[in-house]
Amino acid sequence: MGEDRAAAPGVPRIVTSFGETGRPRRMAGARQAQQWLLTLLPAFPVLLLVLRLWQLSQQDMSTMLLLVQYVSPLGLLSALLIALVWAFPVVVLTFGVLGRLLRLSAPDRFDLERSLLASGTARTPGWVITAAVALGALTWQLRFLPSLLMLALWLLALRTRYLHPDQPNRVLLVSVALPLAAAVLAYSVLGPAIWTAYQDRELATAALLAVPPAATLLLTGPIPGWIAPALTHGLAFTVAAVLPVVMGAVFLRVPLLPTAAVEVLPRESGVSTPRAPAATTPAGGETVPPASGAVPPPVADAGREVVLGALIAVTDTSTIMLDRAATVRFVPNGWVESQVLCPQPAAVPYSLVSVRGWPVEETALDWMMPRRLVADPDVRCEGRLPGTR
Repeated sequence: MGEDRAAAPGVPRIVTSFGETGRPRRMAGARQAQQWLLTLLPAFPVLLLVLRLWQLSQQDMSTMLLLVQYVSPLGLLSALLIALVWAFPVVVLTFGVLGRLLRLSAPDRFDLERSLLASGTARTPGWVITAAVALGALTWQLRFLPSLLMLALWLLALRTRYLHPDQPNRVLLVSVALPLAAAVLAYSVLGPAIWTAYQDRELATAALLAVPPAATLLLTGPIPGWIAPALTHGLAFTVAAVLPVVMGAVFLRVPLLPTAAVEVLPRESGVSTPRAPAATTPAGGETVPPASGAVPPPVADAGREVVLGALIAVTDTSTIMLDRAATVRFVPNGWVESQVLCPQPAAVPYSLVSVRGWPVEETALDWMMPRRLVADPDVRCEGRLPGTR
């Protein structure tokens, strides 16, 4: 079993990992890289969470340790998952296209023992790719759905050419007819939106909607073998380097703590403030006014304020808040008059382009889920006391 056997024409030769002496060879580069990747991959979400808490605490170690003590790990992971769920289809589809393009264009360089791209492609089952396409269709914004269609058709065409090279009609149908029909259908639906984006000078939106349907016909077959290894591995390394930076930039803007407005009235304000002496009436019937230096009676709202910020925790003695100045406030529970949960402000849309009423910056999940009822905002969420203007 340790000998290399001559393979039949058209069948790839399988090389065992043992030499003629029966000793195991030196571990291949792909296997080493895969072990390092599996070791370091779980550390990436932890790093993102720590950086987010460090940013939320305004680089103050004491505040960060307080957040680590009270912030729920499940809440952190939920925020991370919701914010970065779109990244899974990006990784699976991009590396899947590059790996299958390498296998079809330069089969002699598709080495499972030396190339991590080849190893990942060979070990990725079809149902994972299908799940990635479905997840991308739900979580990607509308303006990125043409790119998702392009990647899915590339994967289908490259897989068909590799598995059925002896069926030219089938290859022609999947590689030419299907991408051409998809492009015609896409332009018939997206045409008005493309023209609107161009007129509004939203060139990035117009390019995202217009270029992918036409580019679907470009990579449905092999490319020259002499450039395939350098091109596929170069693009794979570029995506691997840029994607973590983009994911970090997106996650650092995600709120981790609920925003609340707490109305505070210190109880000492009603007893510690000296009251003005009342006017007296002596026996002669003449009213004597109070002394000129007396303190006037306190106003009803004296000492009342609204603390607006992130709600860290509510303990037995106090409500811990992180206000808008990144200052930790320990408000005694006896001082809390009322509190309200403030909704997160809606993101300001960058583009006003829509496709048949569907804004290009919304995902399918946003479009399908019920809309939150629009209500008048609570004045406390603006940092104002009730009854004030």
